[in-house]
Amino acid sequence: IRKLHFCILLLLLLLLLLVISFKKTSSELSKLLLAPPNSPLQYPIQGFTVPPLRRCPIPGTHLTAPQVSTSPDQVHGDSLSDGKAELTVESSSLKLLNAVLASVSYQSSFYHVHTADLGRSPNHSPLTLVHLYEFNVKLFKLSYSQVSITIKTFLRYDNLKELLSSIRRFYPNITVIIADDSIEPEKITGENIHQYIMPPAQGWFAGRNLAVSQVTTKYFLWADDDFIFSQSTKIEKMVEVMEAVPELDVVGGSVQGNTFHFSLEYDKGDETEGGCLYRKSHGRFHAIPGYPQCYLTSGVVNFFLARTDCIQKSRFDPLLKRVAHSEFFMDGLGSLMVASCSHVSIGHQPKKNSNQYNKFRKPTGGSEQAFKYQLHFFKNNLKCIKFG
Repeated sequence: IRKLHFCILLLLLLLLLLVISFKKTSSELSKLLLAPPNSPLQYPIQGFTVPPLRRCPIPGTHLTAPQVSTSPDQVHGDSLSDGKAELTVESSSLKLLNAVLASVSYQSSFYHVHTADLGRSPNHSPLTLVHLYEFNVKLFKLSYSQVSITIKTFLRYDNLKELLSSIRRFYPNITVIIADDSIEPEKITGENIHQYIMPPAQGWFAGRNLAVSQVTTKYFLWADDDFIFSQSTKIEKMVEVMEAVPELDVVGGSVQGNTFHFSLEYDKGDETEGGCLYRKSHGRFHAIPGYPQCYLTSGVVNFFLARTDCIQKSRFDPLLKRVAHSEFFMDGLGSLMVASCSHVSIGHQPKKNSNQYNKFRKPTGGSEQAFKYQLHFFKNNLKCIKFG
């Protein structure tokens, strides 16, 4: 009977492990694991995730001792709010020590989304895994086999032709990929120009997905169909930054001197109502070493260079048809590493949109914005979005 009970228990355990392994929404690496107190100190060794530059309490830190002194209750040591990298606390009271440990918090000193930090105990054993990175600057000449230019166009062929003409003045052989969902498509020809005709009015992000899906180069440069290249549109400078900082996924430039970058801050809520996302215009973090014109941020303007493989994994939500851009970076928050560089610029053609274009671009009734809020609630689990 005991052997049968043991077999049943083992079977239930295996089934539980199978259920855990097939849950797509969680990972073994996301589970909080606590080091058992082989030494008196218990601490987290895995699963402690914090937003960059935000202060978070360290969970599960606890001191266990078989014997405690009954000396007067008092604590001596460093202040817990002075931001030091080391903390020394002494007390004869186990209760007070654990109260102090429960209030210890962690805050990163620089912005990064693909790294970990390394803590050490008094005996110098590591408390958590660390991923280090370094900047390896490479100077080179732009190769046309590295970059393609992607464009989504709709009812603006005059603008598109002017953009293509400006591209050829500075980059005569670079590949240009055009996604076109115009009502009555017009054939665009030229060497290394690839036009992909879509069903009419499929939308902004659907066109982006089509264009990016046809990229075979390491990077692609995104440009709106009413932009125009100038002497300041130096793709090679953006590639240089990307090659120097391999963790970067997107590098934005400026449009007529305006970078339009923004930062995103997420406050996690409960599973039922969701959290809140704060979008701060002109928000940014710290400069990239060696590139003082470039700052890490959360989102950039519609003129950017991106790593093809990273964006093909992230994709643009095709449900967003008319007015969308920030939403891509909202979806990529925590996975995309983004920078904004002011030393590479592109021009913007004067507005000359047709009435037919404006009807699609600016639908009346507010239904587009209402749909976005519904999408953010159900897809991103957000109960609120605030802009500042």
